[in-house]
Amino acid sequence: MVARPNGIDLTIGQEHAPPDSRSLSQSSIDPAVESGRRSFLRGLGGLFLGAGAAIAAPAILTAPADAAPVSAPRRQLSFVSLHTNEKLKITYFANGAYDRSALKDVNHMLRDWRTGEVGSMDPKLLDLLFHLRQRLRTEEPFQVISGYRCPKTNAMLTSKSEGVATKSLHMEGKAIDITMAGRQLSRIRQEALNLRLGGVGIYSRSGFVHVDTGRVRQWGV
Repeated sequence: MVARPNGIDLTIGQEHAPPDSRSLSQSSIDPAVESGRRSFLRGLGGLFLGAGAAIAAPAILTAPADAAPVSAPRRQLSFVSLHTNEKLKITYFANGAYDRSALKDVNHMLRDWRTGEVGSMDPKLLDLLFHLRQRLRTEEPFQVISGYRCPKTNAMLTSKSEGVATKSLHMEGKAIDITMAGRQLSRIRQEALNLRLGGVGIYSRSGFVHVDTGRVRQWGV
């Protein structure tokens, strides 16, 4: 763990093999995320290789958002990548403003792990995650399956699975696929739905929940 001047802790792991790799290194994964990792691995092939997982069509929720705005003077998030083993604990908002340097570190952390391309993550997505972690009452990091996704990667995934949108919000930095140690997927999904701050999809077979800052809607079983 390397201390950073602006309050960031960042541990860099090694990149995994290209996207056709079917496993993650057992020895390089942090023990704290092992249980979530096993669930993720069971479903990885089905999602990325188009194994035919059944996904319900999105249901648009027309009720207005009822979540209170995030007003905490300091907002902190923690992430761990299930692909690269990188860890990031960062204060991205303080003194009434978003920290530009911190946002750059978040962008790097949530880059397209297949190509290394760095996108620009929506600060509202970070606020959604901050609010979600408050509701989940935990300090555990979000375990990240997918953050930013470049068009090339998205096109590849679309060709492999019907469960990947051709105009995915991942390409705009407005979506993230997550799980969390010690919290069931159903609980993460429900608390995200309660926020009514965007789209929420659950992928039970693949072991993660999708959240985004698009229109309020839900899908998945």
